Amino acid sequence: MNIVNKVTLRHLRKNKRRTVVTIIGTIISVAMITAVATLAVSFMDLMQRQTIANEGEWHVLYKDVNGDQLEAIKKDSETKALVISRDRGYAYLEGSQNETKPYLFVKEYNAQGFQQFPITLSRGRLPEKNKEVVISEELAAASDVNFEIGDQLMLEIGERSVTDEEYTAGELTQNDSLLMVDGEVVETLTNQKTVNYTIVGFIDRPVWEPTWAPGYTMISYVDESFLEAEDPFNASVVLKNLHPSLYSHAQALADKNNIETVQFNNRLLRYYGLTNNDSLHRTLYSLAAIIMAVIIIGSVALIYNAFAISVSERSRHLGMLASVGATKRQKRNSVFFEGIVIALISIPVGIGCGLTGIGVTFMVINSIIQDALGVSESLTVVVTPLSIIVACAVSLITILLSTFLPAVKASKVSAIDAIRQTADIKLTRKAVKTSKWVRAIFGVEAEIALKNLKRNRRRYQVTIFSLVVSIILFLSVSFFTSNLKKSLELSQEGINFDLQVYMSSDYAENEEELSELAAALEEVTEVSMMKKTGVTSFVEEVAIADELKETVKLDREVLIDGKYPYYVDISGMDEQSLQIYANEIGADMEKLTDLENPGAIIIDTLTYKDMENDKFAETKAIHAAIGDQLDFVVADWEWIHISTNADTSPRLDFVVDDEESDEWIDVGQVEIVALTDQYPMGVMPAGVGGVNVIVSEKVMDQLFNEAAIDTWMYLYLKSSDPLKTQQQIEELKSHYMSVHNLYQSRQREEQMVLLMSVFTYGFIVLITVISIANIFNTISTSISLRKREFAMLKSVGMTPHAFNKMIHFESIFYGIKALLYGIPLSMAVMYLMHRALMNTFSYGLAVPWSDILYAIAAVFAIVSSAMLYSIAKVKKENIIDALKQENI
Repeated sequence: MNIVNKVTLRHLRKNKRRTVVTIIGTIISVAMITAVATLAVSFMDLMQRQTIANEGEWHVLYKDVNGDQLEAIKKDSETKALVISRDRGYAYLEGSQNETKPYLFVKEYNAQGFQQFPITLSRGRLPEKNKEVVISEELAAASDVNFEIGDQLMLEIGERSVTDEEYTAGELTQNDSLLMVDGEVVETLTNQKTVNYTIVGFIDRPVWEPTWAPGYTMISYVDESFLEAEDPFNASVVLKNLHPSLYSHAQALADKNNIETVQFNNRLLRYYGLTNNDSLHRTLYSLAAIIMAVIIIGSVALIYNAFAISVSERSRHLGMLASVGATKRQKRNSVFFEGIVIALISIPVGIGCGLTGIGVTFMVINSIIQDALGVSESLTVVVTPLSIIVACAVSLITILLSTFLPAVKASKVSAIDAIRQTADIKLTRKAVKTSKWVRAIFGVEAEIALKNLKRNRRRYQVTIFSLVVSIILFLSVSFFTSNLKKSLELSQEGINFDLQVYMSSDYAENEEELSELAAALEEVTEVSMMKKTGVTSFVEEVAIADELKETVKLDREVLIDGKYPYYVDISGMDEQSLQIYANEIGADMEKLTDLENPGAIIIDTLTYKDMENDKFAETKAIHAAIGDQLDFVVADWEWIHISTNADTSPRLDFVVDDEESDEWIDVGQVEIVALTDQYPMGVMPAGVGGVNVIVSEKVMDQLFNEAAIDTWMYLYLKSSDPLKTQQQIEELKSHYMSVHNLYQSRQREEQMVLLMSVFTYGFIVLITVISIANIFNTISTSISLRKREFAMLKSVGMTPHAFNKMIHFESIFYGIKALLYGIPLSMAVMYLMHRALMNTFSYGLAVPWSDILYAIAAVFAIVSSAMLYSIAKVKKENIIDALKQENI
């Protein structure tokens, strides 16, 4: 070790306080980088495990393959595990106690399928050969038949087919509920074949079975050697390596072997950071780059401040080295050497602190998450070699970047200037000149405070830089988290209820009784009764959604008498539910229940998937104002209610019997009394070209009973135990009711939102703590270096009151200057983030004014606190001792 490095080490040991402050600042920075990297990896790991637990582990699905195609998939170099599955079909369930679930649904897997998919055995064993089957405990409880292990089942298995000629439907699957019109079943089973099964075990109800599915799931074994050539089946593949080229590789394999349909498990793959959506890919990488840049800049700022103040404090020491022959290179290397020493101490400690902090956080929030949403998996600290290497590399690069400027500055300082310490202090009249208005308005203390800042511009700039970076960190991350949540909500289905009970309007006398019975159930937490129907409203061209205006320009024939025909989804709420909803959005309940001049609430904001641009978008459904009138009409057509269900919430669909009719029935009009973007329970977006209208049940009856327009009654519920509540309601029901349980879909959405909130708000807290530590470190160290300056002011007669006043003005100047730079720069970063998100989403840039106000208040509070804390420590110093003190 050369003599300069030895002297540097000795100087670090002698100046323990400054060394400890520098090390702490660096540790905080390394801990931040480590915590962010670990948080991201751990969060993605949780979502991977939770998705696998809910839906099974597979990456690529080849549909309807034959034996030769299956062999090609097996031999593919990327295939790690192969699951063969087939939907064998439906059979009638003897003695079914659930009218909406009259079938058994048989699904077949090979042995690998029982490992890759979440199948939980409760008793017995899993199938090991053809014609063996396991049935769900739910099925056993839903039939009058007493099923036992070893029982033989002779089933007539077939396909579901529609019997009503007016009803058109494609292939009916488990995602489609039992088809009923006016309480009558309009489907049957066709192409039936007799199959004998032996029950070998019982399983828990499969989590992938929709609660509204018409068949209870039975799982059997499929042996590929017994598959006939004409029997198509599905091949689900678990890949050896997950990389971006998997999409093109799978498609190429399908094309080569004439496989028509290839699907990807996008829900799981996205948690591995993989997507075949180019816009989403650009969004993810753009956001990652921006966030990483913000984090690195914040880390560099934190460490740079520590080293910049360190070099300023060591200036006399470096000057003494220069006076005895140290070269510029040696002085520069002295600072670099100090950075390496600090790095060797700080990086291991910082990584340990970051991991410990994340581990403690996970321990605290795991029970909260699992209790709130029933998440089966828990957050665990996932430490990968890559994340540690990245944290070490980023931290080391950050430290070297942070020491570069101080090192260059140290190498340029002459021996005389360094020993006299004149490099940082500017005493020229021009350098410390202040406006006469400062003294006139704020007094001499403010003028002295401003001159103090100007005379030591370097220290002042370091403090301002620290504040600006902290502001940018906080506002950028706050904006990022709020937009991440908004984007997540846009991409979800928006299901806001657990159970939907449909009732034909022919049985309206049972509505109130059913509502009271449902509300009385112990597990039910919220109930809303709602009538629904669909009508048309002709909307002025200027008021239609922006997305429709281009269509109108290209084809004026879509307008009728200069107006655009809007689909209106009308919901009539019961008085109690409407009162709660009206209070939430600030609507006048009296106007909503006025039958002479009916009022309505318009939901004027909707979210939808723009298929043309492959984006999730938020837009204005209609450009209206409070007080406008909305006319309702219906065509003189026969509307037929179709009760179909997919993965999303059931909704009303209509078909037209007589498309040649152009007669319209005038229903009436309503006055818009409120505009909102909040959807009440049970209401889903009507889509572009449609609008959701909320009225009172009395208004609904007046409008549509007089016009003899059919309406449909729905009961919406939230429950702490939706499956139990569904069973209780089904025990009460008769043929006029249909129950749909959307709990799983809603729970999946809420899990995503909550887990994302944990990630994002944890990020905010982390950045906030780092920012506060950064400001305190910078200001307290700066104040400590000004002991002689403060002692001089006291020695010439500055009173404690005047001294405190001066410090307060310094705090105000720091805060104002930092905000003048920090807020515009934060706005620029927010704009870049918004542009990145617009690759996949479409909504307006919303300036987070509340966060900006928080930042303004926090800056002044933190700066004042840091200044007062630091001053309290130096006040105890003796004036004579402080004047004699030298920073060596």
